[in-house]
Amino acid sequence: MNSSSTVKNDDILLKLCHSVSHVLSSTSASHVSHAGMVQSISRTRLKPDLACFSIFDGGFSGLVVINFSAAAAIEIYRRYMLNMGMPETELAFSHTSDDVSNVMGELMNQILGDFIGKISKELQTSISQSQPKMLVINKELTISVDTNLDNAVARRVSFKTENNHIFYLEFAMDKTEFIRSADFEMDEEFDLDSLIETHGKAAQVNTAKSKDVLNDPNIKGIVVDDADDLLSELGL
Repeated sequence: MNSSSTVKNDDILLKLCHSVSHVLSSTSASHVSHAGMVQSISRTRLKPDLACFSIFDGGFSGLVVINFSAAAAIEIYRRYMLNMGMPETELAFSHTSDDVSNVMGELMNQILGDFIGKISKELQTSISQSQPKMLVINKELTISVDTNLDNAVARRVSFKTENNHIFYLEFAMDKTEFIRSADFEMDEEFDLDSLIETHGKAAQVNTAKSKDVLNDPNIKGIVVDDADDLLSELGL
């Protein structure tokens, strides 16, 4: 997020782009990236071949649309399912399959969950979302947010899969600014899994060392407890 005292629409959009790239890359075990350029658009649209949208409300109102080409949707779907351990012979080949729509809808839900969790913490606000809707379409449809947007801002960002298939994120929301107060300090983020893994490895090393020490006849005993260090770092 922007380190300045003011967070604007494009800062929020960038956080959403990071969530899209992060979730799709990690779940599909591939590389999904977004363009460095953001396009200003007049309105959001659902476009062929597979379109998904969700509405935000709360600290700010807005709409998120992701338009997948058939090739991009199938690539992400198949990589995700293979990464989950599904045999390739059981996977769908057409973007019109219900299985593809269900999986892409679930991935959209994970993207929005990641985005809302991070943005709610950073902006100190509460945001809710509608259940993502996934549609297989063959014609372009214009969609608007079912709420009042004052001076709406709309943006489009292109994404690329590992096999160079393109899909697009379209984002519309109120023109807004979040101004950070001078005495506000955001809590430092940490990855709980990485923290536990680090302490787990340290505990294994210390346990191995302690066994060597315990086997030393010159030393009567030793106590090794990394759990206290971990709980202390977590603030518990």
